[in-house]
Amino acid sequence: MNDQPFRQRFVLDTSLFITEDIRREGESLEDANLRLLELIAQARLHLGISCYMPPTIHDEFTTMLDERDVSEEVYSKLNTWVVRKHPDRYDVSIPANVVYSFVDEMSDRVNRGLRVSEEAVRRAETAMDEPLDDHEYKTEVDGVIADLREKYRSALRTGVLDSREDFDLLILARELEAGVVTEDRGIIGWTEDFGLRYIRGREFPNLVEQYLEAVEMDVGTDRS
Repeated sequence: MNDQPFRQRFVLDTSLFITEDIRREGESLEDANLRLLELIAQARLHLGISCYMPPTIHDEFTTMLDERDVSEEVYSKLNTWVVRKHPDRYDVSIPANVVYSFVDEMSDRVNRGLRVSEEAVRRAETAMDEPLDDHEYKTEVDGVIADLREKYRSALRTGVLDSREDFDLLILARELEAGVVTEDRGIIGWTEDFGLRYIRGREFPNLVEQYLEAVEMDVGTDRS
């Protein structure tokens, strides 16, 4: 039997822990996170699998945990079994085509944002700025503004690499030759350009369970 049959590295995104897709029926976010972190611990002990987080992702995730008032056990398991590591931003190289594609995409998104803004201005010109009774918004103009915010955010941010946390995640995964674990569509889209493998967050717990079951079966075969 190979002592380390599944030695792998994974870099974990906040979305893995937050998504409801990792929860079992009736399971709280805290319970789901404790179960997931226990799987990560078993994977480290029995499979040699290492899980990492950039400090920026760790800070983002723990801030969300603070807002949800989870127990100290979650923080303890997180800090014990998930390694915090700064990505090497100086030595990790990125293909020029990746930067070219990013600049090209952002230029296109700025244009889309301008079109959304222009449409909102035209709507606002004919909208009434009088108070409305029994309405979601105070005035029609308030409704136009709210719609602008949603559409503008979607045009510029949805599916794009738009934060240093996302960038750190990809750089660290490239440095470690690790798989990216995320539910973020923007990050998933960029894994191809960075030459990275990825797994959806919702699939990760089952993957680890399958690995652990395979090792148990292997041990049982050796003993028979």
